[in-house]
Amino acid sequence: MTTLLVAKQYMKLIYGKYEAYITPLLKFLLAFIALMLINSNLGYMEGIDKLTVVLIVALMCSFMPMNFIVIMAALFTLLHLYAFSLECAVVVAAAFLLMFLLYFRFSPKDTVVVILTPICFLLKIPYVIPISMGLIGTPASAVSVSCGVIAYYMIHYVGENVTLLSGMADEETATKFKIIIDGILNNKEMVVTIVAFAVTLMLVYLIRRMSIDYAWTIAMVAGALVNIMVLLIGDLMFDTNVSLLSAILGTIVSFLITVVLQFFVFHVDYSRTENVQFEDDEYYYYVKAVPKVALAKPEKQVKQINVQKRSRNTR
Repeated sequence: MTTLLVAKQYMKLIYGKYEAYITPLLKFLLAFIALMLINSNLGYMEGIDKLTVVLIVALMCSFMPMNFIVIMAALFTLLHLYAFSLECAVVVAAAFLLMFLLYFRFSPKDTVVVILTPICFLLKIPYVIPISMGLIGTPASAVSVSCGVIAYYMIHYVGENVTLLSGMADEETATKFKIIIDGILNNKEMVVTIVAFAVTLMLVYLIRRMSIDYAWTIAMVAGALVNIMVLLIGDLMFDTNVSLLSAILGTIVSFLITVVLQFFVFHVDYSRTENVQFEDDEYYYYVKAVPKVALAKPEKQVKQINVQKRSRNTR
């Protein structure tokens, strides 16, 4: 544990010293991964389905605000869908516009969540998002998480129905619109996932705010269990075909990831908790102080050599 704490301290020092270089690099990697995943899952427009284009756009994103990454990811998605089907592009564009209005209104600072949620779905660890945002976010973060879930399921729906949509004639525009809209709005799995993520996020947030020992650990465990329960209840009620094994394994992996997050964000020593009471002219104050676990940077010991003694021996 001491080695991990020392490594954590060094990582903080390195990030603080080279933040001007590390932040753009992280933005570049996030944009690159997001755009590559969009191209690999859609890839209908050959002009932007190229590594050079992705590298140039990701490089632009590294020097722009975080919201620019969301805009470019949405633009790539719409261009691919336009090359595949105009109707798909119009429906998804309307959905994106509505999500952006909600996102910028309620949780404009949760840009990373909107991008990471679809990525985590593709990596089979989506449950890390609601638990993590319950720990470090606010109840409004449920909006950005829901936007990420909707974005993933819209792309997933198009990918699963390529044969059906491409096989329809151009004259069947109205029918295409109806099929796409009904397919997205009536996606019970998407609705159940949004509810499960929102409930999990709220529960984790409420528990980790409590003045109890090991609040973050209890919140993570409770969030993981509630997430599985809501998904299974939703499967029983709406027949969403949720894989129990996949949900359990994904939740376990997500829990382990949040444990790492807790170590870097909220690592405290409950054995040294102090309860302090004081007052002023108007109030009595009862304060519970829990110290953070931190180690001082190990100092280098310099061994001095007796020069005079060495010079005598040489004589």
